Amino acid sequence: MTAGWSWIHEGYAPEGERLVEALCTLGNGRFATRGSAPECPAGPVHYPGTYLAGCYDRLTSLVAGERVENEDLVNLPNWTLLRYRCLPDDAPPGAWLSPDSDAPRHYEVRLDLRAGVLTRRLFLQDARGRGLRVTHVRIVHMGDARIAAQRTTFRAYGWSGAVEVESVLDGAVANVGVERYRDLDGNHLTEHRTGFEPGGVARLSCRTVESGIRIAMAVRTVTEPAHLAREGTRGPRTVQTYRLPLGPRRSATVVKTLALHTSLDRPAADPVTEAVDAATRAEAFPVLLATHTASWRGLWEQGELRVPGETGRVLRLHLFHLLQTLSPHTAELDVGVPARGLHGEAYRGHVFWDELFVLPYVTLHFPEVARALLMYRHRRLPAARAAARAAGARGAVFPWQSASSGREESQSLHLNPRSGRWVPDHSALQRHVSSAVAINVWRYARATGDRGFLNSAGAEILLEVARHWAGAATYDAERGRYRLRGVVGPDEYHDAYPGATTPGVDDNAYTNATAAWVLARGLELLGELPDARREELTGTLSLDREELSRWEDVSRRLYVPFHQGVVSQFDGYGDLAELDWSHYRDRYGDIRRLDRILEAEGDTVNRYQASKQADTLMLGYLFRPAELRDLFARLGYALDDDLWRTTVAYYLRRTSHGSTLSSLVHGWVLTRQKGPQAWDHCREALLGDVADLQGGTTGEGIHLGAMAGTVDLVERGLTGLEAGPEGLRVAPVELRQIPRFAFTVCLAGHRGVRLRMLPGRLGVRVPRSARSPLTVVLPDERRGTVAPGEERWFRLG
Repeated sequence: MTAGWSWIHEGYAPEGERLVEALCTLGNGRFATRGSAPECPAGPVHYPGTYLAGCYDRLTSLVAGERVENEDLVNLPNWTLLRYRCLPDDAPPGAWLSPDSDAPRHYEVRLDLRAGVLTRRLFLQDARGRGLRVTHVRIVHMGDARIAAQRTTFRAYGWSGAVEVESVLDGAVANVGVERYRDLDGNHLTEHRTGFEPGGVARLSCRTVESGIRIAMAVRTVTEPAHLAREGTRGPRTVQTYRLPLGPRRSATVVKTLALHTSLDRPAADPVTEAVDAATRAEAFPVLLATHTASWRGLWEQGELRVPGETGRVLRLHLFHLLQTLSPHTAELDVGVPARGLHGEAYRGHVFWDELFVLPYVTLHFPEVARALLMYRHRRLPAARAAARAAGARGAVFPWQSASSGREESQSLHLNPRSGRWVPDHSALQRHVSSAVAINVWRYARATGDRGFLNSAGAEILLEVARHWAGAATYDAERGRYRLRGVVGPDEYHDAYPGATTPGVDDNAYTNATAAWVLARGLELLGELPDARREELTGTLSLDREELSRWEDVSRRLYVPFHQGVVSQFDGYGDLAELDWSHYRDRYGDIRRLDRILEAEGDTVNRYQASKQADTLMLGYLFRPAELRDLFARLGYALDDDLWRTTVAYYLRRTSHGSTLSSLVHGWVLTRQKGPQAWDHCREALLGDVADLQGGTTGEGIHLGAMAGTVDLVERGLTGLEAGPEGLRVAPVELRQIPRFAFTVCLAGHRGVRLRMLPGRLGVRVPRSARSPLTVVLPDERRGTVAPGEERWFRLG
């Protein structure tokens, strides 16, 4: 349950621990630690994990008779491990205690979202009935991104004696947090070195096997009352053992303070020396807690979103995890948007297209972070160009899954856990990810006014993606249209035609429409560039008039298929068989992963009109109705409101929602249409991770795109907010379940612009500054200005 700014899990349920661990992860944008119980090492119930943004390693495994490479976000040594047992005065030592040793009489996990503090409270009894109350308080410091700390307090009930405590720094870890990956090699750490330093500091260093990243952890353990530790090692583990007196009125405290340094850090230095020095010098826990809380306070001020009721509490949790994954510290790193946050090992920590759903929020609140995330893509533009050349094409093809180098990291085989079979994986054919990168570039620049980025790195990305689409399109004389063949759309279910020997489908509507949009923006950008920069770029990229003429032609004549009066998901979609949805729902109940169900039956979803997630309807998420009409008009197609409504209704009946993004997109599209099912989909998007609707996947890592998307649904979806050169444009839509809300954004150079939405009214407050007034454009094109230091209210409708 939830209360205010707290997210609370009461009672111990082993089957739910992985979910608790993911939802209670703490991070600071540089690294994160799962919210696991300190007493418990990795096993069937618990999975402690610490992940550093950008720390990847590649290993080769033998799978189904084939050698398969996979690059993983590495699980780092476990710094939180703490074992303890009772040492009574009148009896031999008790067993080591944990939530699993005996059912705890009391168990509560409380996540304080305002302060970024995780508190776990247990009341345990040993075999002789001796009670021990244990309280763990953990932080991953938001101010100093290399520090984390954990304070544990022990209180005895009905006995006196001591508590024996082992403070462990455990290097015997591997990537084994996802069941379906366990046939793959997950031993990414080697060359472990352990030791101890004065002041209760234990150190552990290692390096990743292939990428050679050097990692150093130093943990300072301090006890109250003070006690000299017995120190030793057990393989790649350091163990510090303490005997702390306890009594009815005498508590004991153990504080572990972590310093994490690696060879990825700047400026370059020896990680071990830096970690030991930082752990030694770290402030006491109360000071760390105070400075950490202050840092979170500033973060919430800049990232504020206030929505009343339970919906607001869930949104706050989503926003909390977004801020932990992509904080201002992220702006200093060479990292992208990990689809599952820094919360687990699903998707191997890779970067997908999820930034399409994440960057709108980040751009409006933390533009420096958004720019850094786009620079991650720009640094990998050479790899995207190489991928295009390898396919015999020009321009740039960004990978569906990206990690350290920018090469394609999508797996070639995928394990169907339902059938136990490894099947070919063709998800790398989702070329639409390149358009997503280009769209993010354009929209970031429009929202922030950062022409310096758009004219430099942004232009290189956008133009190279446009060049690829123009070159990849083949002309079909019979149709008088250009076509894009052999792709996979956002749907992901359809990776080939029935009975085909080659993968891919032709003319995915979403892929073709967004490719046309990118080509049009590329031409627009070239027209806006300063003469000197335009000449430099066209010369560097060897763009001549003939090629640009082809861009213009392709941008106007890319083929978009239709059938039965709706936009076709791809050419031939309407010829596929209809699925007996009732039969499969009655037989299996949850059919979100319909592809796995059919494969286990010896069938294939390629035969049916059935989508995993929103595909064609993604166009209604990306583009406002007027934008979508204009895009189709440029292509020579009429797309009126009736045709689009019919298209939406058609795919709503044929989508299994096998992705958390699906409900989000459907909720967004239906909200714009004021559709009666809008809230049902919005609510499912809100509960996707909280209720683990995908059936166990949240425990492997939260779904960052869906979490960020629900926040963006309120901020941009319900307000129709669009930031651009003309100022702030709004076109609100009503969602009865969220009638009022407020948030703070960065607009037109103003930091801390506060918007308040009430039924029929919009309030805009601009903080004091020397900048020009902010222009507000209302749905009927009425315009108003809000001067710095002023708040104005506008009537809507």
